[in-house]
Amino acid sequence: MARVTRRQCLQTSVVALTAASLGRTGMSQPSPRPNILLLMTDQHRGDTLGVAGHPCVQTPNLDRIAREGVSFRCAYSSTPSCTPARAGLLTGLAPWSHGMLGYNRVALRYRRELPQMLREAGYHTTGIGKMHYHPQRNPHGFHQTILDESGRVESPDFVSDYRQWFRKVAPDLDPDATGIGWNDHRAKAYALPEELHPTRWTGDTAVEFLESYAREGPFFLKVSFARPHSPYDPPARLMDMYAHANIPPALAGAWAERHARRGEPYPNDLARGDLGAAQPLVSRQGYYGNVTFIDEQVGRLLRVLEQRGWLDDTLILMTADHGDMLGDHHLWRKTYAYEGSARIPMLVRWPTGMLDAPRGQVRSEPVELRDVLPTFLDAAGVEHEASDFDGRSLLRLVRGETAGWRQTLDLEHSTCYWPENQWTGVTDGRHKYVYYAPTGEQELFDLQEDPDELHDLAAEPARAALVSEWRERMIAHLTERGEPYVVNGDLGLREKPMVLGPRYPADG
Repeated sequence: MARVTRRQCLQTSVVALTAASLGRTGMSQPSPRPNILLLMTDQHRGDTLGVAGHPCVQTPNLDRIAREGVSFRCAYSSTPSCTPARAGLLTGLAPWSHGMLGYNRVALRYRRELPQMLREAGYHTTGIGKMHYHPQRNPHGFHQTILDESGRVESPDFVSDYRQWFRKVAPDLDPDATGIGWNDHRAKAYALPEELHPTRWTGDTAVEFLESYAREGPFFLKVSFARPHSPYDPPARLMDMYAHANIPPALAGAWAERHARRGEPYPNDLARGDLGAAQPLVSRQGYYGNVTFIDEQVGRLLRVLEQRGWLDDTLILMTADHGDMLGDHHLWRKTYAYEGSARIPMLVRWPTGMLDAPRGQVRSEPVELRDVLPTFLDAAGVEHEASDFDGRSLLRLVRGETAGWRQTLDLEHSTCYWPENQWTGVTDGRHKYVYYAPTGEQELFDLQEDPDELHDLAAEPARAALVSEWRERMIAHLTERGEPYVVNGDLGLREKPMVLGPRYPADG
């Protein structure tokens, strides 16, 4: 194996090849508008943070952002798979409005897009890591993107910046040498020097950006990690750190027995199946190691901001595209209505002087990825019509302006993995109602009394009135769509999936 030193890694960094585009033209000038740093992880469960009360996962730097800002404990991804979630983040819109009701390609362009709007407002916009756009070099308003696309090649002759960098610093090594796949349930320590890991590359590239930034005016920097999404492949030291940790077991309600699929062959990229008690613990060991490795990179970014005197001039928001079931309810990966899949982290730390609000807040209002764009426009002082977006600025809640905030949040995902996995849902953070369109099955969970969703209240005759109340909320949300979503005033059956809605851009 070739020996790769940190000096070699940094000397041949992709950022060094594009340094001129970072604006090394002298010292940057202070701006009345804050810098904006968006930290994004992929497939990151909302409960997998120290500040969320997790029994063993270590995330001191993300916890610091929450401690010095706000944590939203009822944050969700309305359509919990990679591309529709990222469309919501990009546009500030709900699924029906941006048109992605399930997994498909992010459209070529939308009327309003987050990087473009900040660019037009005078921000220098850079995206580092996983964007998951189509084509893969589509900038959507970013001045530049420096990409790690997890080995995907979806555009002709595409090679990510990470893979190009890897070829230069380790030409005799295989970036996939660890041997586990992009949707694998297995976990294993990273087989190469950790300086070659994509998480470290993303951290190095973002650190280099912050250390080098010298333009006049503020920046918008999106740092998007491709982990903790599988492969669950942290460096060996972090895999070892969780080897004897108090890892929570996978849990399953009696209602979830249909997902056990016992006696069937289980592929490495399975979506459902009971793999026993031991495998989820190993999977979580690798997953938690990936989370902590990302947290270490976040700590490096915070230190650079402090060293440059920018920490209190920068709005920081951390979130994820969706979660990961990790074996709960015999389910794996995402696209499900349940908390492991749909609930995500949402942390915000605001600059000194921006808000007169207490730090360390934990808020319970239902929030979603669509709220990120309006939050950044609010911070940047960019005026817009409330009707432009389905999201609203999270800074309103930080300021205590709760009047008019949504009471419930819509959730949905079109068919994925198997035909019956086509559902719509609604939650207020306390209860969650789920309706399966192909079969008419419904579920209701009390997330306060039953946060692990072990007990389906829809199966209890004594809860019929409560179930009916939540069904009516689902009907009210879907009424504008008409048939087959709502038929004769009630929820309709839908055998045919609708992945792209009528508002998906025509040139998408």
